[in-house]
Formats: sequence, C-alpha cells, structure tokens
Amino acid sequence: MSLLAAASQSVPQESTQQALGYPMLFLLVLAGALVPVVPTGALVSSAAVVAFHQTAPFALGLVFVTASLAAFLGDVALYWLGRRGVGSKNGSRWLEAIRARAPEDRLEQAQTKLAEHGVAVLVLSRLVPAGRLPVMLACLLARWPLRRFVRGDLPACLAWAVTYQFIGILGGSLFPEPWQGVVVAIALTLLISVAPSLWRRVRSLR
Repeated sequence: MSLLAAASQSVPQESTQQALGYPMLFLLVLAGALVPVVPTGALVSSAAVVAFHQTAPFALGLVFVTASLAAFLGDVALYWLGRRGVGSKNGSRWLEAIRARAPEDRLEQAQTKLAEHGVAVLVLSRLVPAGRLPVMLACLLARWPLRRFVRGDLPACLAWAVTYQFIGILGGSLFPEPWQGVVVAIALTLLISVAPSLWRRVRSLR
C-alpha cells in the first residue's frame, strides 16, 4: 500500500512539473537568446537533471526539443531584427545591443574565421562561451541572408542543447537527489562560461 501511495503522489507531482517546467524552460531560453543576460546553459542543464530523475518516458527528449527549439527561434528572431538594423540608415536598438556585447577584438576574430570557414564557425559559436553574438554580428556585417544563417544556426542550437543536457545528465547521475545534481550542473556551466576569460587574463599577464 505504501508503494502505491508513493506512486500516486509522484505522478501528479511530475505531471505538474512538466506542465509548468517545459513552457517555462522554453520562454526563458527564448528570452535568453533575445536578451543574453539569462544563463540559458545552466537552465538547460538544470532541467536535464530534473528530467533524469523523473519516471516519465521521453522527459529528457522533451527537454532537448524544448531547449533547442527555443534557442533556434530566439536566434533567428534576433538575427532578423539585426538585419533590419543593418539595412536601416539609423540602425536599430537590437543591432546596437548586439554590438555592445561583441567586443571589437572578438568581432575581428569572428569575421576572419567566418571568411575562412563559413557556416562551420556559426555552428561552433554557440558552444564557445560568449561566442554567439560576435559571430552573429559578423554574419550581419557580411550581409548573410536569413536563409543562410538559418542553415548554420539549426545544427548550432542542436549541438548546444545536447552539450548542456549532457552536463545535466552527468550531474544528475552523480547524486541521488535532484537538487544536488542541479547545484553541480550550475557550477559546471558557470565554470565553462568563465574559463575562457580567465585563460585570456592569465595569458595577458604572462
């Protein structure tokens, strides 16, 4: 009887988490793609930890689909808004927002790599911390059509979702409690995000 009672309590809890969690994940990742202040990688990893501990089938698959779709739609929307700014005499606040988060040295590197390697740079840009916006701005300044950007951004978003979901699965598999895995996943994503800037500082000091 105790097992049946526990099962009957867990099902509504999981269904409630799914009903609220997936739409929230979609909206937050979408917002993070448009306004890059939300730590979307940590969100995906945390959602993967929770899904890993759920009994519902396809929970991890739903996290992957939700995160990659939201990231893709957000990127495409931001690129479309940026293209309108490039084509306008006065620009746009969206284009200026991208410029503000793309330092000149990173932009120059992105333009050079984009000219040499094309779409492959766009695919890798989402896996490099703070690499998405400089490459997106380089694509805008190179006047890539939206269709070409979409072809490169789709596999980029899929690879990004897989990477951060794997971090969440790793964190979830190490600990019995979901909150412990969430803490580890967030710590790993933050470490990944700050590691390149710390390495650049060390190199500059040397």
